[in-house]
Amino acid sequence: MNGIGALRAFARLCHIASFMLLAALALSLLFYTCLSAFGITPWLTLPLHFGEIEVVNGGLYVQSAVTLLGIALLAYLPSNFRVLQLEKSHRDFHLNMEDVARAYQICHHADRQGVFSLSSEFDAVRERLSYLRDHPDLGRLESDVLTLAAQMSEKSRDIAEIYSDAKVARAKKFLSERQREIEDQQERIIDALHICDEVRKWKRQIEAEEDVLQRQLARLDKRLRLILPDLGYDFEREERSNVVQLASKPAAE
Repeated sequence: MNGIGALRAFARLCHIASFMLLAALALSLLFYTCLSAFGITPWLTLPLHFGEIEVVNGGLYVQSAVTLLGIALLAYLPSNFRVLQLEKSHRDFHLNMEDVARAYQICHHADRQGVFSLSSEFDAVRERLSYLRDHPDLGRLESDVLTLAAQMSEKSRDIAEIYSDAKVARAKKFLSERQREIEDQQERIIDALHICDEVRKWKRQIEAEEDVLQRQLARLDKRLRLILPDLGYDFEREERSNVVQLASKPAAE
């Protein structure tokens, strides 16, 4: 920033020197041409030819044209100088606004921390102004800039109170706890889904094993029905019961 400021100052000095030099040359030409017009000083003498035609009093024409050009440039200088002044004013305004914004940010941050305690408008502005003047980063700023920043901070003290660091910290803590609760709940839901999947797979496995067992019992029952009659046993089923009774066949004498 210091190097850029030095370059801007050097460029401004070059512009001022150029304006002064051009103005001095234009006024000198005008003064000398006026003296030549009154016969006090001689006109410029130049051997000018346009083809084979010699231009009589060519130096007079050249001197008059250069003088008119210098006067025209001299008339243009004030407008150009005003443009430079406007650019400088705009640049200074931009820099001042940056300083005001920086000072206001520092003051507003202190207000959010609860540094200021006075309630009346005049005392609040004075307290903020004193704080800004004592701040180590704002020592080079002008008093008007600090006063404007203090007034802006006083107008926004309600916002600073609402969004104080303590309240913002509590809100962040509350949101963090809610976020942790949500994450814990999501983990429990994921665990419950895994358990449901395991129970479902286990149920299907048990059902499959039971189905295999039922088929095996059916084949066993079928085989028993084929084998036991040959051994002398009959199956008698009661109509209202599932109990199977085996009746022994008397041996042949």
